[in-house]
This record gives sequence, structure tokens and C-alpha cells, in this order.
Amino acid sequence: MTENKISRRDFIKVAAVGAAAVTGLRVMEYASASGPVSEGGRKWAMVIDQSKCTGCNYCVQACRANNDVSPDNTWNPVFPVDEVEGKTVYLPRPCMQCEHAPCVEVCMVGASYYRADGIVMMDYDKCIGCRYCEVACPYGARVFNWKSFDGDNPAVPEWGEPEVERRPRGVPEKCSFCYQRIDRGLALGLTPGVDRDATPACVGACPTGARVFGDLNDPESPASKLLAKHPSYRLREDLGTGPRVYYLPYKKEA
Repeated sequence: MTENKISRRDFIKVAAVGAAAVTGLRVMEYASASGPVSEGGRKWAMVIDQSKCTGCNYCVQACRANNDVSPDNTWNPVFPVDEVEGKTVYLPRPCMQCEHAPCVEVCMVGASYYRADGIVMMDYDKCIGCRYCEVACPYGARVFNWKSFDGDNPAVPEWGEPEVERRPRGVPEKCSFCYQRIDRGLALGLTPGVDRDATPACVGACPTGARVFGDLNDPESPASKLLAKHPSYRLREDLGTGPRVYYLPYKKEA
């Protein structure tokens, strides 16, 4: 390596430091940043009821199968966070699909971007593997492909069939609200959040109904109705990122 060149490994180190600095400087600007424009007025959101989540990991397996995620990575982990009266309380954590996403803000090549309906996406062909987005995300929602995923997917076919292409080695990847299912469903006249085939795989796989999906701009959507009836919270709302994943806090049994 000459004095005028930098190795990929060194570049990634510099990128990580730079992303952390950028995040620290800009994190409070997101509340006023320019977010996505909703296509047709749609605003997709997921609601997770912690009282119903049992930590079964069905959602994890359905996500892994339908999005062809490597066994080394998890887009949709479920964490035990508390214990109440002998019962474990869980916190599932998909991508928050932020309205003002730090990962989009720091991406230097436009690989992280908003769809017109607000879903935060990745263009894996543009991605250079700098991992700015991974460091900038305050939710830890991105995972890096350190190696190629060439083998069989152990979640297939029991939990579903792959609906998207595998990502290459050397890029970060993440939950996309199963955009492919939403798009296919809408094209067939189905309603995301109501019709299973048009709804994120994790929602359909949940055996207890802990996950609900829908359009917040539609007051009749399952997500809108649930949020209208129950108090909810979002992770790190203080950062101004505008997460589109809402949680119904755990309630003790009467």
C-alpha cells in the first residue's frame, strides 16, 4: 500500500469514527429534518403488545425465512428485559423505520434511503460497506455481512420461502417491514395489516397476536385502532427520529 492509498479495513475504521461524530453532532436535528413523503398518504407502522409477547421467536424465524437472512444475522431479535410477578417481559426490536432516520442522514452514497411511503430501504448495489449507517442507528437495528451466505437457510421451508435476493458479503442489512409483501399485496387488492399475505411476515407468524400492522393515516387500520385505545411508547423518542414501531407496555394480570 502506498502513502496515497488506504486499505478497506482502515477505511472502515475511519468510517466508524466519522459516523459516531456525525451522529453526535446531528442527532438533535432530526426532529426538523426533511422526512419521506407518504405515497398515497400511507404511513405504515407496527404495534407490539408486550403483554402478549411470549418470547417464542416465531417472528424471528418467519423473518429469517421470508427475507433469506443468514443464521449468523438476526434482523428482528427479541430481548428479555424484565420480570414481573414471575413472568418475563420481552422487547422485540425490528428496524424502527424512523421518519427522520440517522442511517439515511449519514449515508454518503445514497444506499440508505426512504421509499415514498416512508419505509427505510437499502440499495445493496450502491453500498460500499463503510458501516456509517450501522454506527449511526441508535437502535442497533443493522447487522453486517462479514461473510457470504451460501448455504441452506435452516428456517426454510418450515417458516416460509425466500421472497427477496440474498445480500452480498460486506454490506449491512436490516428489516424492511417486508416491503415485498406490502407491494405484492397492494397490487392484488389486499390490505396490509388485514390480509396476511400483504403483511410483514413477523406479524402473521405471531401465535398470540402480539404484533399488529397498518396505516396510521387510516383510522380504521388495525394499528390505528389499537393506538387509539391504549397508551403506547416508542424507543428513544427523545432523539427526534420519529420511530414507526410502537409498544404497548406490559400490564399486570388482574
